[in-house]
Parts: sequence; C-alpha cells; structure tokens
Amino acid sequence: MAENEWLNKDFYKVLGVSKDATEAEITKAYRKLARKYHPDLNKTKEAEEKFKDISEAYDVLSNKNERQKYDAIRQFGMGGARFAGGSGSGGFDASGFSDIFGSMFGAGSGMGGNGSRIRFSTSGGGNPNLNDIFSMFGGAAGQGAGAGFGGQSPYGNAGGYSYEEAPRPENGEDRNSKISLTLRQAVKGATVSLSVDGKKFKAHVPAGVKDGQKIKLAGKGKPGINGGRAGDLYLHVTVKSDKTFSMRGSDIVMDLPITIGEAVAGGKVEAKDIDGNPVTFKVPAGSSSGTEIKLAGLGVKRGNQPGDLIGRVQIMVPAKPGLMLKHAAKEFDEKAGDYLSR
Repeated sequence: MAENEWLNKDFYKVLGVSKDATEAEITKAYRKLARKYHPDLNKTKEAEEKFKDISEAYDVLSNKNERQKYDAIRQFGMGGARFAGGSGSGGFDASGFSDIFGSMFGAGSGMGGNGSRIRFSTSGGGNPNLNDIFSMFGGAAGQGAGAGFGGQSPYGNAGGYSYEEAPRPENGEDRNSKISLTLRQAVKGATVSLSVDGKKFKAHVPAGVKDGQKIKLAGKGKPGINGGRAGDLYLHVTVKSDKTFSMRGSDIVMDLPITIGEAVAGGKVEAKDIDGNPVTFKVPAGSSSGTEIKLAGLGVKRGNQPGDLIGRVQIMVPAKPGLMLKHAAKEFDEKAGDYLSR
C-alpha cells in the first residue's frame, strides 16, 4: 500500500513548499517543476525519476482527503511511535490530532468523546506498522482490530470512509502512420501536414530520408494516464521512384545522354539538376556508357558534408541510322581498331 511508503517520503520537500502551503501554491510549484523535468523536455534518466516523484507528491497534496491522511500518517509515524492506551508517562499526547482523525474515522474513534486521551510511547527504532495503527482505529469503530490491508479497509470503514491507492502514471502507447514523398521531397526535405485524433499539426521530414525509413515524432502518440508521458508517433516513409534521378547515400545520380562524338572526343554537356537548374558536365575524351562524372556539392545537403551530383554517361545512337551514317560507323570501327575486350 502507498501509505506504508508515505512515512519515508516528504512530499512537501519534493515540491519545495511549506506544510501550510495553499492549493494554489502547490499547483504553481508542481507546474514549475513539471516544465523542468517532463520527459518530453528533459531526456535524462534522472529527470524521468524526478518527474515520477513530483507527480506522486502532487497527486497526494492536491487532493484534500489524501493530503489529510498523509499529514496524519506522517505526524503519527515520526520517531518510530507506537500506540499505547491510557496516560502513562514518557508518551506523546495525541489529543491534538483528534480533529484530524475524528474527520477521518468518525466520532467512534474514541479520541475525545469520553475525555480519554491516546498517548504514544517510543518503540526504540523503525517506523510504526500502519496495520497496527489503523487496525486500532478500525477496532474502536466497531469494525474489528485485526483487519489488515488485504480485503477489508485498514480504517475499519468508519463513518463510511474508505481508501483506494492513488493510480500510478502510465505512459501512452505509440502510434504508426504512413507518408509518401516524391524523390525531390526526399532529397530536399519537406514539411508534411498530419492529423491525430482530429488535431492537425505539421512535421518536418529531414533531407535525405530513404524509402522504408521510420521517423520518430516524440510525444505525438496516445496520451499518458495519471501524469504518464505521451507515446511517440512513427512515420513510415515511402519514396516514389523518378525516371531521371535516384539517390545513393548523400549523392544524387542522374543519367547523362551523350553522342558518340562527345564520348570519343570529350566536351561540355549541358543538363538540368533535380531543381530544374542548368548544370554543365565536362565529359572526358574516351568516355563509355556507365562512366560517372561528378559535380561536387550538388547532392543531398545534410549536415556539414553535402553529397554530389553524379552524371552517369549513356552513349546514344540514332534510332534509324541512314546508309551514310552506317558507312561512317563502319569506317570508325575500322580506324578505332580492336579496342573491345569481349
């Protein structure tokens, strides 16, 4: 039960407020600490544990009944106190708590109606057993002193009062969604519009994202319960193929059609990049199909090392060559000699 742990936890200290703090002061302190230690803002393990402590303290102190019980338990538990009847010497007079326990357990708790006084005697070490404490009150209320924390309320349900353990924070579940991008969007990065539970928001897809890649959007999953953090949203990316360009790592690769004359003699070949801007490739003499020509820095701009634009040579011939062209081609082959390794 949570009450057994309350003896060792100072919730006022956790929130940094006094024991006389108002509800408004407690709420203000909680919000300030939550902004500092919330897992979505502070990714350290220490912050996660701190946030759990803050949430537990707030759950108790912000609830009037829970706070009343917590204060009473802490008062009775300090110094290893145990109950003892009568007015023997060396004990601690508990008459000051009659109002607290009277409201918790009803007038039948025997704390003031007949003039008797309950006293504490120090047991010599360790915290008191809460089962002993509350079973005494339960017995006084006519519910039986032996009731434990298992089935019947340890308070004897005096005056119709019972207690349920405060719910623990539970993290929200993750979500999954799919997005489809053009190759240019994948190369350049894109801002996409998404909708979760009817709420629309925008998310940035970084430059250079690959087909099949997953992108994590922290805190965009299902909401947490009882102060638990929200789950995450995972975007599964599909990149559409392009007839001219492809992506290889951080490089953009494109086919570069050239003539036989440009392949043999070399020359400058004009083309357009993925944005439609003109670029010039310098084709070396003697280039064959498949030869790659690089334009540095015109690839994917990701981090401090942008990729390159790669022109992959494709030697093109006329679809329907005439007789003169065929004759010229045979003459070229005769003059070029046997340069193929077949």
